Amino acid sequence: MYNTPYQLKLPLEIEKIIEISDPVYTFSEVLNQIDLKRYLVIKENRTGRRRFDSETLLKVILFAFMEHGYVSVREIEKLCKTDIRFMWLLQEEKAPSHMTIDNFMNHCLTDSIENIFNEINRYIFEVENVDLEHIYIDGTKLEANANKYSWVWKKSSLKNRQKTFDKISALLEEINKTIVYQGVKFDIRNEYAIEYLEQVAEQYVKLVDLHIVRGKGHRKSTEQKHYDKLIEYTDKLKKYAEHINTCGDSRNSYSKTDNGATFFRMKRDYMGNDQLLPGYNIQLRLCDEYISVFDVKQYASDMDCFQPLMEKFKETYNKYPKYPVADAGYGSLNNYIYCQEHGMEKYMKFPMFKKRNGR
Repeated sequence: MYNTPYQLKLPLEIEKIIEISDPVYTFSEVLNQIDLKRYLVIKENRTGRRRFDSETLLKVILFAFMEHGYVSVREIEKLCKTDIRFMWLLQEEKAPSHMTIDNFMNHCLTDSIENIFNEINRYIFEVENVDLEHIYIDGTKLEANANKYSWVWKKSSLKNRQKTFDKISALLEEINKTIVYQGVKFDIRNEYAIEYLEQVAEQYVKLVDLHIVRGKGHRKSTEQKHYDKLIEYTDKLKKYAEHINTCGDSRNSYSKTDNGATFFRMKRDYMGNDQLLPGYNIQLRLCDEYISVFDVKQYASDMDCFQPLMEKFKETYNKYPKYPVADAGYGSLNNYIYCQEHGMEKYMKFPMFKKRNGR
């Protein structure tokens, strides 16, 4: 008979070894005051293995993200098997597999997780009597999980697109010379739509009865060289149009490996250098040290984030704060006028305040 000095001994009640000050108790108390069923898909009963309780599984997932930040479904599965706080949340249920957790997150949540956050806030603010008149605003830029050398610049795309337009005009002039004997002439413009160029290529093939050849040992005709150039320029315009549409009106760059990330000048990277890196502008609004509103923006300047976040505060709490407090990064004429129009005091310094006042 084998004997080992290490034996697993746990009390019958797990609560006895979880400290009374552990946040899992507060977390569970707050979640119990919220109707979580409204955020879950109610599935009909079916034969087979009994389903996991949806509310319990949601609590486990939320607590995992609360304690550990971003976690994978496999890490959540491991926590349910090894962390007694998660065992306590499961209430003697078997630890769910990572596939169960993944299916639940993808198919059982009916609404955005942000709505659950807002309902939790409303309960806490009511219990703690949080002051919503004074809010404190700040933001930070976080580097995205994207390649640092995958930038696309909107201005470069616009510039290269115009150069391509000029090349297309020169090419169409040459094409018109080759088909002048047929009494046909393609229109030369300052800018070209992709659909127009595709029609030109299709008509050109029919007009010159072009037989396209490829590979070694085949000499391309002048007409085919014109056709190939036209297709090449059309493909370039498609690429530039995609870059410009992805950037949109609100930003001037994005990352190829993460289209949502914008290139910002970060304060300092992990190598101690000051350089442009792909990232997101994270904005927070605090009331009595509680996060009341948060947002993720693609704007490089904090000034542009102020008004959207105030509107989000209004949408969430049905009113504007009386005293929005922020640093000089948010001060601008447009934001001062916005505050005045919505009954808010102007508690943001303007960017040159320190230099102008000498303090």
